[in-house]
Amino acid sequence: MTPLQRAAQLEDYHKILSLLFLFAAVLIFSGIGLRSPWPADEPRFVEVAREMVQSGQWQFPLRGGEAYPDKPPVFMWAIALFYQVTDNLKVSFLLPNALCGLLTLLLVFDLGSRIWNVKVGRNAALLLLIAPQFLIQAKNAQIDAMVMCWITLGCYGLLRHFITGPHWRWYFASWGFMGLGVITKGVGFLPALMMLPILALAWREKHNFNGALKWKALAGPLVMLAVIAAWLVPMLLAVEASQTSEFINYRNNILFKQTAERYVDAWHHIKPWYYFIVSVIPVLWFPLPLLLLAYWRQCIALFKNNQPLLILMAWVLLVLAFFSISPGKRGVYILPALPMFSLIIAVVINNVSRNKVVELLIKGLVLLLSAVVLIAGILLFAEHPKLLAKLSDYSTTTLPLAWFLSLTGAVLIAQYCVLRKQPALVNWGGLTATLWLAISWFGYPLLEPMRTPQQLMQKVATTIGEDAQLGLIDFKEQFILFSPVDITHFSYLSPTSEQERNAWQWINEDERRYLLIPAGSQLACFDLMAGNNMGSAHRKDWILLSAAQAQPDCLPPKEIQRFFTPHPAQWLNN
Repeated sequence: MTPLQRAAQLEDYHKILSLLFLFAAVLIFSGIGLRSPWPADEPRFVEVAREMVQSGQWQFPLRGGEAYPDKPPVFMWAIALFYQVTDNLKVSFLLPNALCGLLTLLLVFDLGSRIWNVKVGRNAALLLLIAPQFLIQAKNAQIDAMVMCWITLGCYGLLRHFITGPHWRWYFASWGFMGLGVITKGVGFLPALMMLPILALAWREKHNFNGALKWKALAGPLVMLAVIAAWLVPMLLAVEASQTSEFINYRNNILFKQTAERYVDAWHHIKPWYYFIVSVIPVLWFPLPLLLLAYWRQCIALFKNNQPLLILMAWVLLVLAFFSISPGKRGVYILPALPMFSLIIAVVINNVSRNKVVELLIKGLVLLLSAVVLIAGILLFAEHPKLLAKLSDYSTTTLPLAWFLSLTGAVLIAQYCVLRKQPALVNWGGLTATLWLAISWFGYPLLEPMRTPQQLMQKVATTIGEDAQLGLIDFKEQFILFSPVDITHFSYLSPTSEQERNAWQWINEDERRYLLIPAGSQLACFDLMAGNNMGSAHRKDWILLSAAQAQPDCLPPKEIQRFFTPHPAQWLNN
């Protein structure tokens, strides 16, 4: 390559990087501040972060004053840090994943540009951006988008070292990011699996990747262990110093139950081994799997002659196998493999001509989805009984949703007509961008009352008065997060029967105490039929009980457990 060609490529790199950054930032950051944490996982992590800032105790994650032992604290630290800086929880809780998503995109672009060319880097980043699972996670507050970022950084460092290097600083940095991934959600070590195809190629072809394979590479795992130890050792010392059963249980749960036991002997989300292949990847990674199937012959030829591509594909398959072996599976588990898979598909489409059948399939799906949104809005205007029945669990007001769906559907149809002669991936990208912008700016405020218990908790607070205390049994974290009054619960980790006994003893000690429970609960110490129905939230009716509804006799609790949280919902006033 001549100096003039290198200068032109560098100019293209920075120009495309700037446009990509702007486009991705608009999509990812749109809607931040327009909604509160929504179930299933967001309220839990946000409540933990809120309590970190409120209490000043950041070492042990607390949920309603009780240790939360399911995940290490890194993700909650990130939310708490932004909350402390912005003093706005509705803004801060979405920022960590938004930044992680944007960084992941830029890493994919840079890798594609360095290993192949700027066009491959651009296409890889755009393919990642339009895969549904990526934006779903980058725009919410589950841990998985942050784990994806650390794992992508780990892969990036290894590829910079072995493919475009050697680059020892990136090599050791990659192991450091793996350690950060481990203390975020356990599986951060997954980039280390990339060493298997690298070592296999080095053995088969008898070379050391231009000096990238040396004995000092063995020190990489030590960097990962050092990062893990930076969190683990202080935690173990603090548990040893406290010698409380709560923190001992926290240590044992997070080190054993939530790692090896959860992987080998999962107790929920049990799925067959083919779950990701059949139910997750075809839908949540669309249209990437379709492109792989359409060009599978060209893929095989490319894998034979393209060493980086072979390494990436081997790694994606190893990650898929790793998660498929465990009986417990959720769709988000496979997310960390998506960025590298996007690179693979970008290389493939850069070396083939467009397939007419694939073009028709993708464009047909775009038109179908656009029509479905429009028809759903029209049916809501017509008060279609089946649609109304489905929505009745969430809201009785359907007119705003009907307008939203109808207008969004009309825009999508018009956009399809404008873009119909463009490549199918442009059509799919247009659909993705328009849907997410509509949801972020207009859907978030519309769905907010349906996705939070704020109205219910405000009604409860008005009913019992400001000076009263509220107890919770069989609840989710959002009921703590949105409560305007003091909250007491009786160990989220205890069986419901034991929580009930503690609640019975607690409510009988003060006439200003009340208990909120779901209507379907089976309780022996309270008369639910005599309680006050407070309305619905999250597809359940909720009953308010006072000491008057407590049975005269109830077995005492085996252990008194009470966890108190003062005025959690004060953050709503910021």
